[in-house]
Order: sequence, then C-alpha cells, then structure tokens
Amino acid sequence: MTAAEQSAPALKEIFNAERLKHIATEMTAVYPGFNAKAFLKRANDGLADLSIMQRMARVSECLHAALPLGYDESLEVLRALAPRLNSGFVSISLPHYVATYGAHEFERSMEALKYFTAFGSAEFAVRYFLRSDLKRSLALMQEWSQDENEHVRRLASEGSRPRLPWSFRLEQVQADPTLAATILDNLKADESLYVRKSVANHLNDITKDHPEWVLDLIEGWALDNKHTAWIAKHALRSLIKRGNQRALAIIGASGKAEVEIVGVQVEPAVIRLGEKITLSFNVKSTVAESQRLVIDYAIDYVKANGSSSAKVFKLKALTLPGNATEFVSRGQQIKELTTRKHYVGVHAVHILINGERLASTSFEILP
Repeated sequence: MTAAEQSAPALKEIFNAERLKHIATEMTAVYPGFNAKAFLKRANDGLADLSIMQRMARVSECLHAALPLGYDESLEVLRALAPRLNSGFVSISLPHYVATYGAHEFERSMEALKYFTAFGSAEFAVRYFLRSDLKRSLALMQEWSQDENEHVRRLASEGSRPRLPWSFRLEQVQADPTLAATILDNLKADESLYVRKSVANHLNDITKDHPEWVLDLIEGWALDNKHTAWIAKHALRSLIKRGNQRALAIIGASGKAEVEIVGVQVEPAVIRLGEKITLSFNVKSTVAESQRLVIDYAIDYVKANGSSSAKVFKLKALTLPGNATEFVSRGQQIKELTTRKHYVGVHAVHILINGERLASTSFEILP
C-alpha cells in the first residue's frame, strides 16, 4: 500500500457504505438473482481499514462471490452494470474483475477491458495481461492506439506505461522502451488532450531510465504540429527541471540565460503550516537580443532528520525581449499532502532559469 493510498481518507470514501448500496441496487436491477445482502455484508467488513485500491479490489471480489454465474455470463451482467454506476473510479472495479478472474480467456477479457475503459479506466487491469503475455497484449494495444474512441487510444498508452502510479512496474517495458514505441508513435499527434497527457506521461516515465532514447525520439518528430509539440514539452518536463540542455533545446530554451535576478523574496518569510507564501522576483535581460527562458523554482524541504530534499516546480516559459525586465510571481500554500510531510525549520528557495540556479532566498516554518 502506498503512502498516498493510506493518507487519502477523502479519496477512499469514493467506496463508502452508501456507494456499496448503490452498486448492489444497480446489480440487482440488471440481474435479479444477485445476492445483494451477501455482497453488502462482505464488502462492508473491515472497510474502514482499507485503502482506496484495496476497496476497489474488494468490490470486484464481492461481486464475484455474490454472482452465481460463470465467467462469460458474469461479464455480460457487468457490461450491463457499467453504464449504471455513478462514479468513474468505482467503474475500475469491473476491469479489476476481468484481471482477477479472466486470465484464462485472453481475447474475451481484453475485449471486455476495451469496453469497460470508457466508463472509468482499465489502465490498472490491462497490466496483468501485459505481465503474463507481453507480446500478445502489446500487439492488441497497438491496434487500440488507432481506435476511433479516445478512451481506448489512451488505454493503449496509459496501460503500457513502465511506471504507472498505484500499479506495479512493467519491468520489460522499463528495460526496453522500444517495446511500446509503436503505440507512442501512433499517438504522437493525437487530437485528444486526454490521450496526449497519457503519451507525455508515458515518455516522462521513460526519461527516468532512458533519457537519451526519449530525446532521440522527440528530436525526430515534426514539432511544427501543435499536438506533437505539446506532448514533447510535457514529456520532457523532468529533464527540463534538471537543466538537460538537449531537452531545453527542443523547446527552444537552450544555452545560458543572459539575465540577472533582482529583488527575489518570499513573503511572509515566517509561516506556520497551512499558510500561503508568495515568491516574487524580476528577471532582467543583460543583452540586446530576445531570449527563450524556462523559469522554475526549487524548494529544499526539511526532512525529519534535519537534512533537506529539493523539489522543483514549473513556473513559466517566456520569450524575454532584449534589455527587458519581466516580473514573476507565484503563490503556494504550504500544507500537508498525501505525498509530502512538512517539518519545522528554514527552507531554501532557488530560482532556476534554463536549468541554472541564479538566485536563492528562504522561508521558515514555525511549530
């Protein structure tokens, strides 16, 4: 169980007692022989202690236990149930059912995932088939990447991500990104933002292990296409934050920024947890020519042992005219997150332009 799953009580309440009653009611409507009483008793048992993903799995397990049907007949009932559910995330229980009980029927199960993904997503479930039969699954997902339905095209990219959050890693794809390269190539100019976000995230995953492969790939793309250019920019975000010069060159912001940072400050400089800080500064050009700049900032978060760990945040990209000055400001609330715990102490803040640290300041969190 991830820290995010454990620390997200509001999110896991998607699967609360009321939602379980809704599932039971709709199941009974599509299949009167459904044992709603047994489903609710089993599904509610120990519910409070389960994470969101454990609750999702619990629903599919309890559906299976309360349905007196074989796999094929159960799929037909679940197909009828899918459009009646009132939550996209709850619908993910249906692909999980397929992954758990349908491994023996590859073609029928993959067709079911293709159907169910439009109601929520089958991105987690399809990975079980990729893990057990990678070649066959990827071949089918390459077909999905050219489907007319954007949900199916996104499933091809999202399901084959090497490092999909809240799921296990696809180690073979992580080791060899060429395995899913055809899927990415088919989607590199997709008109759907929903699909493009997935392609960018897939490529950003790959940059963690094979940055040069991603850079080589994107440098070969026709970036005059606005959709392809959008994917490239977002796919390279981690490399850009680290100041990778090839990545910066692709988005037109390579080379040393000929600027100086004036008046950098964080206000207020002393806060308590939950309060908001505002970072502001001026970027002043020192040359006559215009420059393409990528501006980020990093916060050195204090850790429990007193050391620090930097987190880089995207701020803005701009073209700065020669001898011009641009005022930059960004507010951020310093609050507990599912992925970050804050500790008292002085937190350094750094201004990064084209990957180079040019100025620093700080703020302090009090007890």
